[in-house]
Amino acid sequence: MNIPSSIPVGGAAPLAAHTATPISAADADPGKVHHHAGNPWYLALTALGIVYGDIGTSPLYAFQVALTGIGHPVPTAADVIGIVSLILWALLMMVTLKYVVFVLRADNEGEGGILALLSLVGADQIAKGRTLPILVLLGVVGAALLYGDGVITPAISVLSAMEGLKLIAPSFGTFIVPVTLVILIGLFVIQRRGTESIGRLFGPVMVIWFVVIAVLGATNIWLAPAIFNAVNPLAAVGFVAANPVIAFVVIGAVFLALTGGEALYADMGHVGPAAIRKAWFGLVLPALILNYFGQGTLILADPAAADNPFYRLAPGWALIPMVALAALATIIASQSLISGVFSLTRQAMLMGLCPRARIVPTSSDEAGQIYVPAANWLLMAGTLLTVMLFKTSDNLAAAYGIAVSGTMLITTILLYRVAVTRWRWSPAVAVPIIAAFGLIDATFVVSNSMKFVAGGWFPVIVGGAIAVLMLTWRKGASEVRQRLLDMSMPLDQFLIYAENTVIGRAPGLGVWLTKVEHGASPMLLRHIEHNRVLHETVVLLTFVADHRPRVPFHERHSVERLGHGFYRIQVKLGFMQTPDIPLSLLHCYELGFDADLDHKNYYLAHETIVRRATGSAMGPISFAIFSFLNRIASRAPDFFKIPQDAIIEVGFRVEI
Repeated sequence: MNIPSSIPVGGAAPLAAHTATPISAADADPGKVHHHAGNPWYLALTALGIVYGDIGTSPLYAFQVALTGIGHPVPTAADVIGIVSLILWALLMMVTLKYVVFVLRADNEGEGGILALLSLVGADQIAKGRTLPILVLLGVVGAALLYGDGVITPAISVLSAMEGLKLIAPSFGTFIVPVTLVILIGLFVIQRRGTESIGRLFGPVMVIWFVVIAVLGATNIWLAPAIFNAVNPLAAVGFVAANPVIAFVVIGAVFLALTGGEALYADMGHVGPAAIRKAWFGLVLPALILNYFGQGTLILADPAAADNPFYRLAPGWALIPMVALAALATIIASQSLISGVFSLTRQAMLMGLCPRARIVPTSSDEAGQIYVPAANWLLMAGTLLTVMLFKTSDNLAAAYGIAVSGTMLITTILLYRVAVTRWRWSPAVAVPIIAAFGLIDATFVVSNSMKFVAGGWFPVIVGGAIAVLMLTWRKGASEVRQRLLDMSMPLDQFLIYAENTVIGRAPGLGVWLTKVEHGASPMLLRHIEHNRVLHETVVLLTFVADHRPRVPFHERHSVERLGHGFYRIQVKLGFMQTPDIPLSLLHCYELGFDADLDHKNYYLAHETIVRRATGSAMGPISFAIFSFLNRIASRAPDFFKIPQDAIIEVGFRVEI
């Protein structure tokens, strides 16, 4: 049982000429397999179904809410043209230029979202280390706020569509909340089918939606050609200058037209940046502009239509079909944030920011398409609670915006680091561009913060609670890792200790999963101390986190022969790859690690974590939170895909 000379001791195993076992897209070499290998136009259609639902349904409520902020019941022509101009230039500047042109370039090997962005600029500071760098804090807060947005988006989207029932018959108003709850439950139930199936179902519906809202806007736009004055950015400037206080309130409502921008980036791993750009420029942006201009024209011609300008665009005979189509579109709108939360959860988990949870791949072609059951059901509970708490989209509009505007501002801050360190922009170029985006983002944050008392407190509390959980888990996991390192034994001493202590070697292979990268873990020491028996071949296996989304196959496995039948294997994984111990061992075997894989047992630590009576690095409350999260985490055998009939758990006590 020797390692062939082709595998250097202590080095990475070379890639075999042929691998018998097929490797999925999630495990393939990124340098050889495209992460988004499907038909580009099919991916663009999928993007319509899972990326653009949120921003695509903003016309249902954004312009209407903005009109309520002007302070008088009958909007003037200057009000209408100014608001439409603000919406137009916000879409062009903050979605088209910032996100579609710049932020989508900041992909971490095909993956997007604020944590993927954080990994580009703070790769060595995230999971490791006991201190909390400012970049990590910003990234965690931004991710937590996006979770808060994920709770509100499905609620406000479906509620706003269902409120069209009141226009059909006022008596239908009592059914709005119950129907909304039923629709949302159904949406979360179908998530297990995966992004590909949902995108195939939702994509064509969103094509119809965007075409319909574009036609409704275009057919009404000629009622008042004066609306074309909104194309001039001076119309927006004039509206703000005429009454800065009112304009500041209105800007918070205008932001509702942009709320899908951050989800657009978070969902990039599902379909890729090219598909997102094709869908945006080819259909989404033109349809949104036409519809907002059409709503503005309608108000110019009939100010009384300000109570619901979106539905007033449709002729009377089309009202019921529009409510039905809007219901479908808002269900799909919720999908963009749900898919983003799944990606965000996996990234947080493998970056050491949240406990283990089961991850279910849903596509053999697209590595980013996943389903996370725990995140799905928690998000559903939060969304249903939100609907029952706020009951109307107007109430939710006050809560909407704070979370996502904060996330957008943090994205802009991190984007500066990417521009300077990754894109090699000179500060003279980066500072004015990023400062312009940052100023606009900061304006939106301050404007939305005025809605804190009216409901903005809700996403802040949700986001704050999640940030506390993430930071507490990071701190606790770091302390456990350090304590295990303190309790471990250097490998050279361990080999002597094992040689003198072990009295028998059983046939077969023993695989010890350990968090200690460069020593013998305390569970192995405890086992030898009590049993004095080991397998003939012993593997100390460690998964090492990498800042990249996916580690190429030829870089992933490191096999080191320690002597006396002991081997150390390190498997390096990116934050979008899921650990699989049996598959990793098979890959090592195919690369030359000669071991009896038919007769093996897996040894896992069953750690009882307790707080030190004195000198603990964690306070009583933070330790209680960490302990609770540790108890509800997915079981290690499930997470690492270990067969249940081959597991041996070794218990020991860890004081932190």
